Amino acid sequence: MKKQSGIHYLREHREAASTRPVPPEVARIRDTVVAGLGDLLQGAFDAVDDSLFELANNSRSNNEQNRYFEAMREIRIKRKGVERHFQNAVARFFATPPVTGQVRNEEASRPTNADSLSLVGDDDLEEQVALNAMVSKAKAHFQGPLLQLQARFTEVYPDASETAPVNPMAPEHLCSAFVEAIQTLEIQIRERLIVLKQFDRYVVSNLGMLLDEANRILIQAGIIPNFRYHGKTGQQKAATTKAGEPSGAAPEQQSSYQPSAEDSVLFEQIRQMLAQQRANSGMPTRRADPSVRVIGGQELMNLLGALPAQQMWPESGDLSSGEPVSVDLRQVIQGLITRNAAQGEKTAALSEVDEDLINLVSMLFEFILDDYNLSSPVQVLISRLQIPILKVVIKDKSFFSKATHPARKLLNSLARAGIGWSSSDEKSRDKLYDQIHTVVQRILNEFDGDISLFETLNQEFEQFLERENRKASLVEQRTRESERGRIKSQKAQEAVDRLLKEKVARYDLPESVHDILVHGWSRVMFLAYLRDDAEHRWQETAKVVDDLIWCLHPHEEDEERDQWVRVVPGLLKTLRAGLEEVSYNANRLDQMMGQLKHELADAFRTNSSIKARKEPEPVQEDTVSLHSKAEYQQELDDAAIAEFVTQLDKLEIGHWVEFSLVNGTSFRCKLSAIIDEADCFVFVNRMGLKVIEKTRVELAHEMRRGRLTLLEQGALIDRALNAMVGSLRSKTA
Repeated sequence: MKKQSGIHYLREHREAASTRPVPPEVARIRDTVVAGLGDLLQGAFDAVDDSLFELANNSRSNNEQNRYFEAMREIRIKRKGVERHFQNAVARFFATPPVTGQVRNEEASRPTNADSLSLVGDDDLEEQVALNAMVSKAKAHFQGPLLQLQARFTEVYPDASETAPVNPMAPEHLCSAFVEAIQTLEIQIRERLIVLKQFDRYVVSNLGMLLDEANRILIQAGIIPNFRYHGKTGQQKAATTKAGEPSGAAPEQQSSYQPSAEDSVLFEQIRQMLAQQRANSGMPTRRADPSVRVIGGQELMNLLGALPAQQMWPESGDLSSGEPVSVDLRQVIQGLITRNAAQGEKTAALSEVDEDLINLVSMLFEFILDDYNLSSPVQVLISRLQIPILKVVIKDKSFFSKATHPARKLLNSLARAGIGWSSSDEKSRDKLYDQIHTVVQRILNEFDGDISLFETLNQEFEQFLERENRKASLVEQRTRESERGRIKSQKAQEAVDRLLKEKVARYDLPESVHDILVHGWSRVMFLAYLRDDAEHRWQETAKVVDDLIWCLHPHEEDEERDQWVRVVPGLLKTLRAGLEEVSYNANRLDQMMGQLKHELADAFRTNSSIKARKEPEPVQEDTVSLHSKAEYQQELDDAAIAEFVTQLDKLEIGHWVEFSLVNGTSFRCKLSAIIDEADCFVFVNRMGLKVIEKTRVELAHEMRRGRLTLLEQGALIDRALNAMVGSLRSKTA
């Protein structure tokens, strides 16, 4: 593949600086997009580095491993240049945007035959296939925002028209710019495809937030503010607000969610159980009464709409203060009916359907407020949403049946995000808590029956979570790698110390020999242990210790003395090479090797022997008794925690837990890694930083003492509905 020289980057800077001026709103979008793509690209390159390291670590040969390490080195050296090239290219798109689809149409119009395909190399073809797949996926996934942007940008640029539309942020332009930028990387096709895969995963898949931001800026500038896009037919048009329509109900704000008749099936089943429960309890069945006026539907919505938002606020005016509040919805609505009843009018009452809805929402929030998996501060905030959710279910009963219902999705998102929030966290400085608080506040202030508000808020909240999780996942990955390395080093040191202690403790070795083994060769053994999976040198380094000690023993038989003569030269050579590999002090090494040669020669010449240490004194009976008691106690402990160890075996990476401390405080963290070598569990907080590490046995003891709680991971509303249905079934059985 043709590579570009470093001079090309200098020319790019001059070109980027000399482009013609663009409208202020486009300049604002350009700066936001270039900066945002730069941040996303950094995450992509970090992931490329991690992927290549993993492949190198799992390589089957040295050649393959070297190939991946060389690719890592090449990418690290040229990474900044690639990022700069890509960002400059994107900036130029905003100055002189290419006609959207022009390049791809030209390529499609070229004749394709066996001769033309034979001119394309296999590597180029693979890269082109990856590029086309990436572009096609992005255009399908972001079809709506892209069409809106194309219409608005075409309106902004004077040279553009409906027959020649422009969109500087079209996926084909961004992806082609990146493919051009990575041509400078001298890597093979497999590594190049890894780079493209991570670009797709970290950059292209996250274009949505940049597209939405660009649309928002153009809408604020008054460029086709009321754009209507019909996703099913692929048709779009600019729509102006008609007379008589509410000015605030912009078409793009209308919810794409449309409930179907089948969505209310679960609600009807629950109603049947409620009816059976009333019959079992002897409650009279409601009959039509001409003196009673039944209210419901829109009239009930209007009554609830008259409630001020502050109804769900504490006296202090702060949503996050106080305790979770369970509202008596039935009493609130009855008060509204009584207060709004006209003089001399028939007695007003709720329909049986609406009464069932009120009961269900009350039961739902009873579960939510009793759910230990929600942290208390987040529970307080969600408790403020009881009346808005009642309005939602009155308008759309599919809330109970449809997992994709906007309000249900938002509640699940808030609960999922809040599971890792600890009471000890600082509310005023925590972005997550502030975001949840803002969402609840907006629902209380803005919800007027239009369910699309929940859809909008959920999209914004998910985008926020995606940004936060991306940062946290990078930190967590570094934390995990660091802990694996630390624990592996710790295990290596323990193994070296244990082996040397076992072998050296048997004999009174000469000081020079003891020194070279304990303070020199131990480093070689440590390194060999760490590399053992790849190089298998651990057993060789241990054999050197055995050979050295054997050479210091007396050897009277001719066969043994001949073997000694054969072993010693190689032994000395191996010792020196190993110590040089670990950068042992050169002057000290020469001195130690000289002393060692002298000790070996003296042992061979005089046939003297290293002295074996005295056998340890026999253990007293009371010591044996203590050991027996300790072993018996250990057996009892093992039996006591066996049940909890079984529970821990089901604990998976990413699972949240809560630790309770002796002083009464608690904190929540997520299982990030299980390091098998040490049977060690590493936990991190929401930011990806290490919080605590414990062995399986230590965790089991914490569970037995009630200081460790495994938190449920399922969707909040799903768990609440399951519990509610289970409770109703048990009562009607």
